[in-house]
Amino acid sequence: MELPIETLIFLVTVAFMAGGIDAMAGGGGLLTIPALMAAGVPPVSALATNKLQSSAGTASAFVAFWRAGHIDLRRFAWPVIAAIIGSGAGAVAVQQVDPSFLSGIVPLLLILMCIYFIASPKMGAADRRARISNLGLTLLIGAIGFYDGFFGPGTGSFLTTALVALAGLGLLRAIANAKLLNLATNLAGLVALIAGGQMLWLLGFSMAAANVAGNQVGARLAIRYGGAGVRPLLVIMSAALTIKLLSDPANPIWHIL
Repeated sequence: MELPIETLIFLVTVAFMAGGIDAMAGGGGLLTIPALMAAGVPPVSALATNKLQSSAGTASAFVAFWRAGHIDLRRFAWPVIAAIIGSGAGAVAVQQVDPSFLSGIVPLLLILMCIYFIASPKMGAADRRARISNLGLTLLIGAIGFYDGFFGPGTGSFLTTALVALAGLGLLRAIANAKLLNLATNLAGLVALIAGGQMLWLLGFSMAAANVAGNQVGARLAIRYGGAGVRPLLVIMSAALTIKLLSDPANPIWHIL
């Protein structure tokens, strides 16, 4: 699939911004998936290409948090396994869905993600007592992994929220370990989507380079300042891109309504 140079520049810029936002608070896919679809990329290929660029960016942020000593591999070993299994299953499932169904449902899912970001409570910085067993957390991470493989936007934020609210982690440690879990879901989903032949390689690698750069900037800002202040920008931009998708008269949702 060939894209005009101005469209490629737009997508690479969005990938950079999404990387920074993803490293700080999660939810970068709220920008990249609607941007890819608005550029005319088919829904499943958009999910696959987004998974490639987000995998590279998440890996970059993971390394930054790992070097800073904020990752707890031993504690989250089983949740990582559940994340891999769940995401792989979700990525296989999404390739069995009618693309027109995805084109119609994606804007609705994005609207729900915006509502989540607006309504979700502020998260504290200090560690607290865990409110869920490791088995319960593992099952929850597996379910979030399935969602990430099937769709994806907001996964980083869901993981961060779960680690703060249920696992008792402070915000910075939750953001860091969410990168570990999100990397597992990204890689599992990526392998399944590549196997399905859905990848736009050149576009994916171009966006991946930009996403890595954005994640490095975002990870350093998160380590220094935390993830505050990102949500309003994320909601505004994702809402604008969702409106762009809904403004297309050919969107299947208008035929349903």
